[in-house]
Amino acid sequence: MLSPAEWVLLSGLAIGLAFGAGANLSGFCLHRGLNEAWAGRASPRLGAFAVALAVALAGTQLLVLTDVVDTRSSLYLIPAVSWLLLPVGGLLFGYGMALANGCGARALVLLGQGNLRSLMVLLCLGISAYMTLTGVLAPIRSTLFDLTTLNLPWTTISDPATRAVVVLAATGVLLFLASQGKETRRRDWLGGALVGLLVVAGWFATGYLGNDDFDPAPVTSLTFVAPIGDSIHYAMIATGMNLRFGIVIVIGVLIGSTLVTLVRRNGQLQGFDSPRHMVRSMTGGVLMGCGGALAYGCSIGQGLTGLSTLSISSVVVTACIIAGSRLAWAASGNS
Repeated sequence: MLSPAEWVLLSGLAIGLAFGAGANLSGFCLHRGLNEAWAGRASPRLGAFAVALAVALAGTQLLVLTDVVDTRSSLYLIPAVSWLLLPVGGLLFGYGMALANGCGARALVLLGQGNLRSLMVLLCLGISAYMTLTGVLAPIRSTLFDLTTLNLPWTTISDPATRAVVVLAATGVLLFLASQGKETRRRDWLGGALVGLLVVAGWFATGYLGNDDFDPAPVTSLTFVAPIGDSIHYAMIATGMNLRFGIVIVIGVLIGSTLVTLVRRNGQLQGFDSPRHMVRSMTGGVLMGCGGALAYGCSIGQGLTGLSTLSISSVVVTACIIAGSRLAWAASGNS
């Protein structure tokens, strides 16, 4: 019989496989959706993200309201936050996402399709995230956090009735907005719904299947900044480091995307067009790694997983990620 920890790892691998395959088939990508919307074009990918958020929010809160999972110990609901690092981190991540032409999760999917540019983005993202979390930049991050710490009186909506009303209203609005996109196809709806369900599955895996009073594990779900760094670390010292939920998700996403590419026979090796293109992608990876570490997450980690907890800080970070992406879009001469 599997232990709770083994159930978590097995579930994480399955979630990663499904995410990689689904995102490959549907083209799920917030960055491209935002660019389409700002250019005044129909944005089916933005509609897919809205569907994903609606499903993630409704499903996660159903688990919370029925006491199946307790998300209060998750990273997104910690009351002590930095009023400086969260928004700055979000802006950096959003700007970097635009430079790299996609977030870390998208880079994993593209790597499975043969896009070697994504490998450089992932290496820069993972290494810079570790440098910020535990490496040479960690003392600066820690000092700034101590100087700008704000203890929130509340991190989410505590009253169950109010929470239920907010969830129903938000879910309805998101689905309505998604339905207004004339170009949104069934593939986009299914892709978004799958990603949202995988966020819920992640909470269920770590908060229910992994619930062990003798060996408590972090309650979390889909997120990619720290796990990409963890995966690089694990690849180097596997004998001295245990597998984690985030690592097996990263592995699963890469395998899932690769399998779909092999089955469809549409893989194509792609590299950089010029040194300038390489520098742009590397800079994007570094900004996403540093920014994601400061903001406790990425466009998936904060934009879906964090928001599914109704976290106040996740609202701030997600807004800043979008703002950072918009700044990069304007800086490239599109304004």
